[in-house]
Amino acid sequence: MPMKGMRSLLFHSKTSSYSFSPNSSPSSRPSHSTRPIPRSTSVSLDSAMIDQSIEAAAALITKWNPDSSSYANVTSLFYESKVEAMQFIHRVNNLQKAMYALVSDNSSSSDKLVQAHKLMQIAMKRLQKEFYQILSMNRAHLDPESVSARSSRASARSSISDYEDDDDDVRPAGASIEEVEEVSSIAMADLRSIAECMISSGYAKECVSIYKIIRQSIVDEGIYRLGVEKLSSSQINKMDWEVLELKIKNWLDAVKISMRTLFTGERILCDHVFASSDSIRESCFTEISKQGAIILFSFPEVVAKSKKSPEKFLRVLDIYTAISENWPEIESIFSFESTASVRSQAITSLIRLGESVRAMLSDFESAIQKDSSKSLVRDGGVHSVTLHAMNYLSLLADYSNILGDIFADWPQPAKSSLPESYFDSPQSDESPVTAISMRIAWLILVLLCKLDGRAKHSKDVSLSYLFLANNIQHVVSTVRTSNLQYLLGEDWVAKHEAKLRQFAAKYERLAWGKVIASLPEKPTAEISSAEAKEIFRKFNSSFEEAYLKQGTLVVSDPNLRDEMKVSIATKLEPVYQKFYDKYRPITGRGERNARLYVRFAPEDVGNYLSGLFLGTIEPIDCGSSPSSSSHRRHE
Repeated sequence: MPMKGMRSLLFHSKTSSYSFSPNSSPSSRPSHSTRPIPRSTSVSLDSAMIDQSIEAAAALITKWNPDSSSYANVTSLFYESKVEAMQFIHRVNNLQKAMYALVSDNSSSSDKLVQAHKLMQIAMKRLQKEFYQILSMNRAHLDPESVSARSSRASARSSISDYEDDDDDVRPAGASIEEVEEVSSIAMADLRSIAECMISSGYAKECVSIYKIIRQSIVDEGIYRLGVEKLSSSQINKMDWEVLELKIKNWLDAVKISMRTLFTGERILCDHVFASSDSIRESCFTEISKQGAIILFSFPEVVAKSKKSPEKFLRVLDIYTAISENWPEIESIFSFESTASVRSQAITSLIRLGESVRAMLSDFESAIQKDSSKSLVRDGGVHSVTLHAMNYLSLLADYSNILGDIFADWPQPAKSSLPESYFDSPQSDESPVTAISMRIAWLILVLLCKLDGRAKHSKDVSLSYLFLANNIQHVVSTVRTSNLQYLLGEDWVAKHEAKLRQFAAKYERLAWGKVIASLPEKPTAEISSAEAKEIFRKFNSSFEEAYLKQGTLVVSDPNLRDEMKVSIATKLEPVYQKFYDKYRPITGRGERNARLYVRFAPEDVGNYLSGLFLGTIEPIDCGSSPSSSSHRRHE
């Protein structure tokens, strides 16, 4: 539609066109009868003024005719004399008004119109040459990065113009930047003057053709240097992950640069040069940038459609984030109706990426549920599934805002299928549960249910509780030390810490209850020597059995490990100490008789307990005295 509108506006249906090169000749230019004279705002010119305009234009146009002067052929008008260049533009504009006046006055001499038309052809060839030279010679100053940076600095300067920096050390760098900006500004102003003159004179197509050829090559080169290429799903699927990850990283850098400089700078330049015509600046920018932008924003869609794998998950989220964060710029830069396909491609990629994320998260849930191993970790420690799942979820929490968008309309798990203690999150009615919070809570519930199922298959019930305590501790610890805490909240953490304490208490009761029960509730109560000996015998047996069995287990978290050891020790050591102090002397005469009934001194019990939950045990030397055993443990 823009190109069609531009043609109807600027060209007669019978007007021919030609491709421009710096050395092209206007000899094939159609006669004035086939090129319409653009309407002027002021056409009330008398004969004398018309003659004066034609004569003034003829003098300057002839001087700079590249076909009649070798000097004019090798010299740039705009670089040689800016004052004369502006006079040239002014006289061409006056010539165009004179031509319209001649056409309007049917009685006017056709010879003057022919002369004026020939002069216009020469002038347009001159301006085409200048336009081409300015675009070509200022590639470095008119590259998208320089143009966008110049625009940004100009905006910044306008906001801080009242504050001058008098630091002499920074003046050279500032002066250099200002020099570059000055060259860029002059080139942009010259291009605009030429474009406005050519468009008003009916030569828009030639001007636009030159602009498109040169500027599109710059955009295409920029896209190539950024490493952006058109790929198919089959090509993506055949790539090793390392190769694909590198391409994704390149794309993430490319989208930042292209939106900050490449397309932004091109839009700024196009809007400036062709400010006099909305349709022309739209058609120019569209033809220059559309193809590269579509290639850029189609890559995410191809990645989203490729085979799903766990390692892709975070990278897919990175791509989704990049498009989302740059969406305001995408909408602004590609705001034309003719660039709607670019916006559409970006939206399509977002949709496909969202679908891919939901599919991969569903696969993650299925992987947890389908895990076939039924045995516990031998030492009761944290299962590899727990480690992997919580690491995965903690990384996801860093993308909570993006995931919130992706899962906003995704069906939530049925509340009836969730135990209320797991489902309820900390947010109150004033702060409703978010979709991603519910999704994360559900995934952790799936994990915990899987762990609970494994624990039920264990023949050692105490081990199963220690296993659950270790794994829930890891879950809670991961939540507390990651952004998961903001998604799940303090209430969720508190409820799961309560479950953790319940499992730890049940382990203690089952694993150490027999030892604790072997000692009397009132250790200093009066009992007979035989009864005291029997209590020592039961304690020796139960403590050794518990220690040898529980000593090989681990508690990974140091705080939980210390809490559990202290809890066991506070129930054993004080009671045993009191009983030992009162009844050891009456167990028999001599050290040998004492060892028959009292195998552990209180300090030995403390030392053995202090070494629990590290995965290794100290062999119990039944033949040594309590004091010697204690001495060895402190060496």
